[in-house]
Amino acid sequence: MKQEQSSAKKITNVKQACTLYYQAIKAGKTTPLLSTKESLKLLHQEGTFTYSERLNKKEYETSLAKLQIELVKLQDYLLNSGKRLVVICEGRDAAGKGGAIKRFTEYLNPRHAKVIALDKPSDREQGQWYFQRYIDHFPSAGEIVFFDRSWYNRAGVERVMNFSSKDDLARFYQQAPLLESMLVESDIVLVKFWFTVEKLEQLRRFHERMSSPLKQWKLSPMDFEALEKWDEYATARDDMFKFTDKKSTPWITINSNDKRRARIHAIRHLLSQFDYPDKDNKLVNEIDNNIVLFKHN
Repeated sequence: MKQEQSSAKKITNVKQACTLYYQAIKAGKTTPLLSTKESLKLLHQEGTFTYSERLNKKEYETSLAKLQIELVKLQDYLLNSGKRLVVICEGRDAAGKGGAIKRFTEYLNPRHAKVIALDKPSDREQGQWYFQRYIDHFPSAGEIVFFDRSWYNRAGVERVMNFSSKDDLARFYQQAPLLESMLVESDIVLVKFWFTVEKLEQLRRFHERMSSPLKQWKLSPMDFEALEKWDEYATARDDMFKFTDKKSTPWITINSNDKRRARIHAIRHLLSQFDYPDKDNKLVNEIDNNIVLFKHN
């Protein structure tokens, strides 16, 4: 343990840190290497993240509380107007999708705001049209549905791990924009978030989960396989953007190296899509374009 701790103190760059994390994860060693603060500092030094430290906790909690009040106002507006909202949360493993969804939904009425996180398809579902099991969960009037992963599994994990064929993928690229266009034409608001994270911070979070009895459930054998396929996932993401980032249904990338900033500005973006009564425009419109990225193609 002393040797591992002394190694951690000598970490001076991102490449070195990633190597040490790979070694520790493969060996099953759980001694901490870097704190969140230290990880962000390294990323900032190498120019891959704008901020050198996390958003101040007090500022984060104050902003979050105010924005969650706005989310309650938004839900009231949706219920009164009958409008429907679908929010897709996709992204890198350990990029903070689940934590963001939790902050979105924390004070919403659960009867009208649902989180859908589907397991792998059943035998029956495998014989259905690919999108069918997702359509079953689309919102009725006044409802919000958050997809924690979605039909974009086909463009990501299924492609990288060879769970679908090239024909399946080509059909998906053709059909997904058509399906989403039909949603918009039916007056369903669709917001697609892609949560991104640098490799170092992903590794740090994976390593942290290994040692936490409260977070180990988030890890699967496939997660460890995915660590070796960083570049393959990047290529899959880029192709997904190429085929499905449309003017009417754009992808919104959220830089989640700092989860606090990611949550705050993802909420702000979602709220900015609506003109609801008593909206605090000043609060909502303070979107940080270092965290929220709008254009891909």
